Amino acid sequence: MAETQENNRSSKYKKGSLSLGGAVAMGTGVMIGAGIFALTGQVAEFAGPLFPAAFFVAAIISAFSAYTYIKVSSRYPSAGGIAMILHKAYGHSVTTGACAMLMAFSMVINESLVARTFGTYTAQLFQADQRSFLVPELAVSLIVFVFLLNLAGNKYIGAVSKLAAILKVGGILAFAGAGLWASGISFEAASSASGEYTAGGFLAGVALAILAYKGFTTITNSGGEVKNPTRNVGRAIMISLGVCLIVYLAVVFAVGSSLSIDEIVAAKDYSLAEAARPTLGENGVVFTVVIAIIATASGVLASVFAVSRMLAMLTEMKLIPHSHFGMPGRIQQHTLVYTVVLAALLAVFFDLSRIASLGAIFYLVMDIAIHWGVFRRLRRDVDAKGWILMSAILLDAIVLGAFVWIKASIDPLIVWAGAAGIVVIFVFEGFYLRRARNK
Repeated sequence: MAETQENNRSSKYKKGSLSLGGAVAMGTGVMIGAGIFALTGQVAEFAGPLFPAAFFVAAIISAFSAYTYIKVSSRYPSAGGIAMILHKAYGHSVTTGACAMLMAFSMVINESLVARTFGTYTAQLFQADQRSFLVPELAVSLIVFVFLLNLAGNKYIGAVSKLAAILKVGGILAFAGAGLWASGISFEAASSASGEYTAGGFLAGVALAILAYKGFTTITNSGGEVKNPTRNVGRAIMISLGVCLIVYLAVVFAVGSSLSIDEIVAAKDYSLAEAARPTLGENGVVFTVVIAIIATASGVLASVFAVSRMLAMLTEMKLIPHSHFGMPGRIQQHTLVYTVVLAALLAVFFDLSRIASLGAIFYLVMDIAIHWGVFRRLRRDVDAKGWILMSAILLDAIVLGAFVWIKASIDPLIVWAGAAGIVVIFVFEGFYLRRARNK
């Protein structure tokens, strides 16, 4: 009986259950699902005609960030990768628990962002008003479906992720090629805009575009389940980033060839579908929506897979409280329930712009903490170059500062919400760990 209870409380990670291809599919699944369909219009709203450059600069910053994760994960592969990195850098401390929770919340926010994007694009098939309740209904339906698929296990997740990756990358590149060909490979439509765009606005766009690449951390969080992780975690991350950069640039140029900046911003929640209309007609819109459905669904699937395992790892490390609430099964299954419930609530009550903004703030704060911890405590152990780690911190700080400055002037509520969220997480973590020590 005792053994059964212990098994139920175990996260039961299965080493070697993810191949290199499966890890790449998982990483691209999260990134492409959020990066193109959810963020193209959001980035263009800040960066204006330079929004393709914002995606390129975000890729460079993400490559600097990835260096830290690759170095530590290759040395210490773990199924709770980011939690493991924080624990090795900061020990069993408030910083470890709070920053890990920031990452977990950022990933849950990403799930709601992509699920809401799924609802927004799918609603185009029914010509529904984007303000109708159909969008959150569709988003929640996707989250429930992904929850059931995650219960089925890694075998099914890997198979679905690989198939979806092939379909969506091929479909998105087909959309980009057709759009560029129909417009004569011209970026004239988006080369001018009625509004004024500043360097600060460009950097704010870069901050949002970084969300399009942060899905590589999904691979880090599943490092203990990747075959030959010492070699394949780093390879999977770099391949995923490279594939996504190519896909993103192809698509943003296709969108910019079809729509002006004002038109992209006006249709920012479904800009790719709108971009297909003038050059490819209604059939092109339907094709784009179908690809969006595949991309966003697989993105939510991969993200839920990773965050539930990260929360399970934090529970086993006794960094966060856990309650079964009368549910049977393992901790992984319980954290899966918590993940999808929170993502569903966010998808119902927040719009895409605010979801993306909150996710960017949480992620960049956590990312800076990761780099600083590795620089101070681990760089010699993992043979990491200090100047790369400090460059990653500086780049993150610049884009975070610009993003907060711009958002404070146009939507101060989300900045206050982000700051309050960070404070609450640190205070809660301090209270929990102090209580645990007293016991």
